[in-house]
Amino acid sequence: MTYNNAFADLMKNAFDMNQLFATQRRNIEALSAANQAVVEGAQAISRRQAEVIRTNVEDVLKASKDLLTSGTPETNITKQSEFAKGIFESTLSNLREITEMATKSGFEAFDVLNKRAAETMEEITKASATAAPAKKKASAA
Repeated sequence: MTYNNAFADLMKNAFDMNQLFATQRRNIEALSAANQAVVEGAQAISRRQAEVIRTNVEDVLKASKDLLTSGTPETNITKQSEFAKGIFESTLSNLREITEMATKSGFEAFDVLNKRAAETMEEITKASATAAPAKKKASAA
């Protein structure tokens, strides 16, 4: 047996190329699904941020109108203090919500990829197990 024949037999019996291509196709599908989860998460975060900004602008305009039309400076200072406290608490709450949305989106994408990685390892193990007996049969012949 020559070197070229041994190498050809090794490659011929090593893997089923159709199975390899099918595995890679499923990997690409999983990557696409993970990307879709990230894009949907980013879109949801963007929508939520737009809602927060709109609400904040409306609140600032309302507070400004109240401060300009209301009475004494002492009353205005109290209103400004209450408004600042409310904006601070609202901002923290919104930040927490958006952070949770981003985390959830990341975990969804990670779960898809993690599951696919486990499946790929299982497929490779099965493929190598089926290639080994074929290799032994070819070398025995």
